[in-house]
Amino acid sequence: MPNHYHLLVQTPDANLSRCMRHINGVYTQRFNRLHQCDGQLFRGRYQAMIVDADSYLLQLVRYIHRNPLRAGIVEELSSYEWSSHRGYLSESKRWDWLYKDFVLSMLSEDKRQQRRLYREFVAQEDSEEIAQVFEKKKLPSILGRQGFIDWIRSEFFESKKHIEVPESRILAPGIEEIKELVCGIYGVSEEDLVKPERGTRNEPRSVAIYLTRQLGGENLAEICRQYGLKTHSSASSAVERVKGQMITDRRFSKRVEKFIRMERCLFS
Repeated sequence: MPNHYHLLVQTPDANLSRCMRHINGVYTQRFNRLHQCDGQLFRGRYQAMIVDADSYLLQLVRYIHRNPLRAGIVEELSSYEWSSHRGYLSESKRWDWLYKDFVLSMLSEDKRQQRRLYREFVAQEDSEEIAQVFEKKKLPSILGRQGFIDWIRSEFFESKKHIEVPESRILAPGIEEIKELVCGIYGVSEEDLVKPERGTRNEPRSVAIYLTRQLGGENLAEICRQYGLKTHSSASSAVERVKGQMITDRRFSKRVEKFIRMERCLFS
């Protein structure tokens, strides 16, 4: 497109960032040489989205290929040069670099029917759901059914969570899920999680606050709102108290670690 591009890629080696650095870097160098300019060409980091192939792959292929049509750049998709649309319809060897067999096989196992079905599919309007996704200023990190999102969380949250990577929070359990687990194990209600301690320790509340911060990655303001704390320092102190008790109280530490293990299995 005139001011952006879309790539649909499969990354079996999990090397997307390296690939994007190479693509954007090489293109920027050649563009700058051609136009006799220098400096950064692309604004900000690329946006990546994990896609549930079973539910959304075909819709995404259609959305990407119909982009020039929606933008009014062309009247016929086949006349747009900067697209792989023609490659999906062609048997020419010049398109051998394009991995299209998997997408076409989703339409039909009969190769004689695949290109016809693809043409008919792309001729249809985009689904409203996909259109709404790309109308947002910020794309979701994961596009898929809830079961797919839960699987991603359970498989990759522990190894990918990072406080300096906001996108990793999409893998984290939500506050309501943490509250539900804590209430179920301790046999208390959600109202009990917002009751101040007033001289007596409210362990379920403390554990919920700790898990919300450590697993969920929520900010202190949200923790205060969810658990009835008045100041950010109160929320921070509650988290630090749990950390300290885990060091000095082995039985308590085992209970908290049990919660963490259960959270990892919550989406399985």
